[in-house]
Amino acid sequence: MALTGFVFVGMGGALGAVLRYAVSLLPCRTAFPVLTLAINVCGAFAIGFIAGAAARKGMPQPLLLFLKTGVCGGFTTFSTFSLEAYQLLQEKQYFLSALYIVCSVGLCLAGIAAGMYAAKRL
Repeated sequence: MALTGFVFVGMGGALGAVLRYAVSLLPCRTAFPVLTLAINVCGAFAIGFIAGAAARKGMPQPLLLFLKTGVCGGFTTFSTFSLEAYQLLQEKQYFLSALYIVCSVGLCLAGIAAGMYAAKRL
């Protein structure tokens, strides 16, 4: 399973990265990094839903690796979030930086909770 696991994570990661790139192409140019925030919130919802569904109904390990580690890991952009928050601070955009950090953490936690709730409703 070990080598097979790498294949499932790699395939899922490629899909997640392509989806993230597709979202980044949406025409939305503002000082506030709304697309990265949206990606992180959607990714939080998705991983919450997957974890909740797996806990409730069970899920084969290869599928969990593909979805959670691969797709969600390739799709969400926490490193990009961190860089953008830092850049806002460097640009002395303190309010936007604080807003971005609070929204990212708060909304992603809410996304996890919503995903878990949605999975319970299956």
